[in-house]
Amino acid sequence: MKKLLVLLSITVLVLAACGRPSTSGKSKEDGNDQEVFTIRIAHLVAEEQSSHVAAVTFKEKLEKESNGRLKVEIYPNGQLFGSDREAIEAVQLGNVEMTIPAVAPLASFNKNFMVFDLPFIFDDHKAAYKALDGELGESLLKELEKNSLKGLVFAENGFRHMSNNKGPITSPNDLKGLKYRTLENPLHTDTFKAFGANASPFSFGELYTALQQGSYDAMEAPISLYYTNKFYEVQNYLTLSGHVYAATILLMNNDFYNKLPEDLQSLVVEASEEYRTEQRVIAQEQDVSFLEKLKENGMKVNELTSEQKDAFREAAKVVYEKYTSEIGEDLVEKAKAANN
Repeated sequence: MKKLLVLLSITVLVLAACGRPSTSGKSKEDGNDQEVFTIRIAHLVAEEQSSHVAAVTFKEKLEKESNGRLKVEIYPNGQLFGSDREAIEAVQLGNVEMTIPAVAPLASFNKNFMVFDLPFIFDDHKAAYKALDGELGESLLKELEKNSLKGLVFAENGFRHMSNNKGPITSPNDLKGLKYRTLENPLHTDTFKAFGANASPFSFGELYTALQQGSYDAMEAPISLYYTNKFYEVQNYLTLSGHVYAATILLMNNDFYNKLPEDLQSLVVEASEEYRTEQRVIAQEQDVSFLEKLKENGMKVNELTSEQKDAFREAAKVVYEKYTSEIGEDLVEKAKAANN
């Protein structure tokens, strides 16, 4: 009887071990002793959008230059997670190794990241890059390690613009009463409330349907997302407001990164920096070509004048008053200084 019990116990343990999914992100190649690390990248955007296009190059470089020791699987279009926040949490927990989210949802993990979401904080792309790639951005990337995240580089979605189904937006008065979808970030929501909208956050993955059904009247996003996600089918008017520069970020699980051999860590960093350069170039090219396609698909486009933007800047002052002390005046000033 004792021998039988021992045999049954061993059988149960073996079966349990065989059925347990790997969470280490590494395996052995058949017939080869080299260790293979699998990197699963989950993101929300379509294959045509710049983040995915550059991610394919990122994958190819890692697999080729690691001589097969790195294997990369990309899951676009929200296949695994319906929102950036869910994807970030999954990376944090080690359920997937990487994601490429908008920076805004990171405010839920580290409030200092809200500095990049302050309305009209950057005058142009050059100022945004100076802040993101300089001391300010580097310090915030480092802070993410406390959240079990490895921030590799900042990339971009471009400047965000407003859209709705009621009419052209030329002043904050035009937003009054609009049911406005915002990013999952309290500063974004408060900004549109300051503009006069009935604003609330909502999952990106379900946004098209919500607009189609009239649950929301309006939204804001970069040009590339309007086109690649076909929001022109459910939004009639696009206002080029450029109210926020939308950065994205290449995020990896920090434990996974630290377990990589040093040469593979260096390769990941190098590939990330190349990803940033390529993605930004593609993103700006797509902003030009996709805007024309939005017009061709029937969106009525208007651009805010300097005077009209000033009215929005004035309305946004209450947002600065509320959040500057929470973010830290030093961080806000460093961000503003990038415009000089």
